[in-house]
Formats: sequence, C-alpha cells, structure tokens
Amino acid sequence: MASITLNHLVKKYGDGFPAVNDVSIDIADGEFIILVGPSGCGKSTLLRMIVGLEDITDGDLLIDGQRVNDKAPRDRNLAMVFQNYALYPHLTVYENIAFPLRLAKGKHSEDQVDKLVTEAAATLELTDHLQRKPANLSGGQRQRVAMGRAIVRQADAFLFDEPLSNLDAKLRGQMRSEISQMQRRLGVTSVYVTHDQTEAMTLGDRVAVLKKGELQQIASPRELYEQPVNLFVAGFIGSPSMNFLPATLEGTTLKTAIGDLQIPEGKAAKAAGKKVVLVGVRPEFFEDAKLVEDHKMSNGSTFTATLTHTEWLGNEQYGYINFDPAPEMRELLNSLARDMDADELRPQVVVTLDAASRIRGGREAEIWLDTRKLHLFDAETGENLTRDAEAGAELTREASEERAEELANAQQSGEGQGHGGGFGSGTSGQAGGSPVDAGPGRAGGATAAGGKHSAG
Repeated sequence: MASITLNHLVKKYGDGFPAVNDVSIDIADGEFIILVGPSGCGKSTLLRMIVGLEDITDGDLLIDGQRVNDKAPRDRNLAMVFQNYALYPHLTVYENIAFPLRLAKGKHSEDQVDKLVTEAAATLELTDHLQRKPANLSGGQRQRVAMGRAIVRQADAFLFDEPLSNLDAKLRGQMRSEISQMQRRLGVTSVYVTHDQTEAMTLGDRVAVLKKGELQQIASPRELYEQPVNLFVAGFIGSPSMNFLPATLEGTTLKTAIGDLQIPEGKAAKAAGKKVVLVGVRPEFFEDAKLVEDHKMSNGSTFTATLTHTEWLGNEQYGYINFDPAPEMRELLNSLARDMDADELRPQVVVTLDAASRIRGGREAEIWLDTRKLHLFDAETGENLTRDAEAGAELTREASEERAEELANAQQSGEGQGHGGGFGSGTSGQAGGSPVDAGPGRAGGATAAGGKHSAG
C-alpha cells in the first residue's frame, strides 16, 4: 500500500488546452478517493496520469514520497481495473487471475500462484467459478475477475476507471457494495473515477469534484452534500438535485418567484450587500405545512404554491412547482446546467413530501421550508456565501474516524474468515492486458479529513 500525492498537476495537449489544471490532492495510505464530475472534466485523464498512461505537463506526482513523473507504468506498481474488463476469453477464471503472476516469470512458484489466486477468488466469491471461461460469466462476475487480477498483483494502489458503467442498475448497486467491502477488507489505497454521483457518495472516504479540469472541492460525501463550496458542487451532488431560486434579499426576507421567505439573521448577514442571490435548497427540506409539528414551524417559512404534478413513490412523494425567472437569471441557470452536462436547468422546484400528504397536482397548497438548511450563492461567482467551513471540516473529521473503525472491523472480520489481509504487501508484476504499475518508499499523506483543495 502507498500514499499518493498530486502536487499542482497539469496536463496540456497540443492545442494548449489544460485538460487537467493545477490539481493538488493528498491521498493517504489505505484511503478510498473518488474522482467525480461531468463528461470532459478531466477525471479519467487525471487517473491515467497517476498510472503513467498520460505524460504530466507540469507538477509532481509522488508515490510514498518518491517522484514518479518519469517512471514507466510497469515501474509504479499500480493495478488498474478498466471499464471493459480486459479479460482473455480463451483462459479460465483461474488463469485470467493468475496471468500477471505468470507474466512476472520466475518470481512466483506454482504453489505461490495457487495460494494467491485461491485467496483472491475467496475474497471475491469466485471459488466456484475458477474453471469457467469469461463467456459463461455474468457482467458482475467478469468485473470481479478483473478485480481479482488486480488483487493478486499485490499492488500499492488500485485505480478504477468507471468499472461499473457496463452493468445494469441492479448489478451496479450490488457491485458498489462488493467493491466497498473488498477495499475495506484489503485496506489498499484506491482511486475510483466515475460520472455517477451516487457511486461517489456511497463508495468514497473523500470525493474530489472536478469541473473543466479544475478541482472544485474535496471532502467527505457528507460535507459535499451539506456544505458545498460553490454552485457547481451543490448542483452536481445529490439526487434529486438541489433547487436553485433567484432571489433578492431585503433584510431577512428573500423575495423569490415562489413567495417571500424569512431566513435566519445569521444567513442574511453573510449575504449582506448582495442585491441578487441564488437560493439553494434540497428537496427534503420542504414539507406539507399541514404535517409539520408545531415545535418545528418557527424554524422555517411557509409559502403558498400550486404544484404541476406529484409522483408517489411509496415511502415518499415528489411535488413539482414551476416558476418564471427573469431573463438574466434564466441564462445563469442554463449556464450552470451546461456545466453539469444538461441542456438546461428547468425553472422548477422539486419538493419531497410525506407519503401521507394529500397535496396533488393542480391544487394550491401550503408548503413549509426549513430555512436553516438553505444556502445562498453569489449570482456572479457561484460562491456559497453561507457555507460553514468549520462545520464542514468537522463532518469530514467524523467521517475519517468512522472510516478508521470500519477498516479495523472489516480487516479483523476478513482475517477471521481466513482471506482478509494478505494482499497488501507490494511485490510487483504487470497486469494482464494493461501496462499499469508504480513504486516504493513512504511519506505522510493527508488524512481523510485533510488534503489540498482549491475552489475553482
């Protein structure tokens, strides 16, 4: 295992365009980092720079404190798991997993190969499939074989390049769980690229959000969700997405297209002097006013709206409220939508309602909003004016402590089952079908609560 340090990494192509622009991240030994963002944000390019498949234009890449910019992929001892599995169709599962060991001729005896393959297969629940060919496996099983090949290499870190993209939704959910449990059992440093923010939020110790090659924010999933640094992060993280409402601020009153909202003095003070702001609020902070308990009412503001329609999901329902923004605000919303790979950001508010609510489309209704939970964004820069940096850092610190406890429990459980912790020692060898590797040494990486970041 190893720490990985990215110091001001830049990648420019022939036209001079920076696909990756001044990205700095400290990845601690054993940490699970997610790189997420829309198409073209530079996340896959950054992963390929780490593994050595893309040259670094500027900046330094360190693995365990050693600069590896000029090292070939095979000399970095990193294992990469690709989207398309890269399995050999004529080889059995056993031989596919064993391939990188056999490629390193003379390094492993047959007994060692068998032991490593058997342990990896047990970890990935592939023992019963070792003599089958890839054509006879499901998509999830093929992905596990690809991961098994990475495990037996005893690499210093695992790099995942959108490994679940080819799977259907149900299988993606299952494989997310399996990858998470495997990473915790092995305790190996992992970098995972995805465009799916659900994968990012459920898998990572910390998540790095990228936009147009620049790092926007790196933090625990909960900090990203509750304390986003800017408009882009707030809109990209969360499903359904955060609602954005143009508003003018007069004292502690927000004048919006859906009505006037009274907000706490502390939030209003942070946006003082801003004539126009964008109000950001997540769907779950709305409620049917008739169902709000009396002691909660004073924590929010109530407004009247007509919903276009509702969607009942069993345990909850979504309601939709259309609004008509001013032309300049509509363009601002559309610009944000383009950043997030959407054609337009509909002038619409999505509210989450209790399943028992009788609010229906076409009817006027009283909606309550918990104004303690809303964010105010600068309409020009996108900066979150109401972000509480200390509260955000505390969320990431707590996540780091919880993660350390989970790791210890997972590894103890794995050892008790006889196949938990034997893959982290670090001998080299080349992965079958992909020239990916990296080097030795040791240096202090950031904890899960730390790491360098910049708000783009």
